[in-house]
Amino acid sequence: MAPRVHVGPDPDPELEAVVTAAGGRPAPLEQAEAVVWADSQPDRFPARLPEAVRWVQLPSAGVESWTGIVDRDRVWTSATGAYAPQVAEHTLALLLACARRLAECAREQTWTAPDVVPLAGSTVAIVGAGGIGRDLIGLLAPLGVEVVAVTRRGHPVEGAARTLPADRVDEVWPEARFVVLAAPATAATRHLVGAPQLAAMRRDAWLVNIARGSLVDTGALVEALAAGEIAGAALDVTDPEPLPDGHPLWSEPRALITPHVANPPASWKRSLVERVRENVARYAAGEPLAGVIDLDAGY
Repeated sequence: MAPRVHVGPDPDPELEAVVTAAGGRPAPLEQAEAVVWADSQPDRFPARLPEAVRWVQLPSAGVESWTGIVDRDRVWTSATGAYAPQVAEHTLALLLACARRLAECAREQTWTAPDVVPLAGSTVAIVGAGGIGRDLIGLLAPLGVEVVAVTRRGHPVEGAARTLPADRVDEVWPEARFVVLAAPATAATRHLVGAPQLAAMRRDAWLVNIARGSLVDTGALVEALAAGEIAGAALDVTDPEPLPDGHPLWSEPRALITPHVANPPASWKRSLVERVRENVARYAAGEPLAGVIDLDAGY
């Protein structure tokens, strides 16, 4: 029998059609055994789920805002990895902008001679080389970039020159010309980059954060940029977020900021639809689901 799947919080013909095509049957919440939630904000999520609900698909790749809701009574899946291609593409754009000093050139009003360098041949460290990191490695491959990947356990990552476990992340700060943060936001990764890490980085290094703002100590970054300790920072995420008007980062010439647009709405919905299609089909077939949340790990 086709599993009964509730799509919420609002009716969504596209997602309901995908549920049906993947072998499920759209149903009201009180009759459902699975829930597909399409609102990235948890405010409207039901205070209590029916006991019959055995699986919940969340729309977010990061789950830090859902920690008060996710329980151990059922299986919860995130959209981790679903949005990797578009976020990796945005990351590549930021890396190229850093190397070619595009933000600096755009702000100038006279002819200058910025210290432009090619991205090719550089060492790029990817801290948290999951789905986004792996897609980024593929995009970087034609440029002959040396990639140092950092993962939780340090298992080899295809395309990386070498992979380090998380407890050896300090080795990448003085080595990499570009450091990309792509790790999940957890208690363990809060302020992963602070004053000591920024001081350990090369003076010509760029910090690129496309993960979550909490991974960086913003105050320490502002001070490091002002002092010229690193070449610059490219941030699609900030802490706080949205970044308030008048914040020092807005006027910092070494900072390039994009307003959390690495996963634009059009591609967000398309990718979520594909993740729902995959997981409903897996659930209907009794197969392991993609993106199962590990409560102990925090993602």
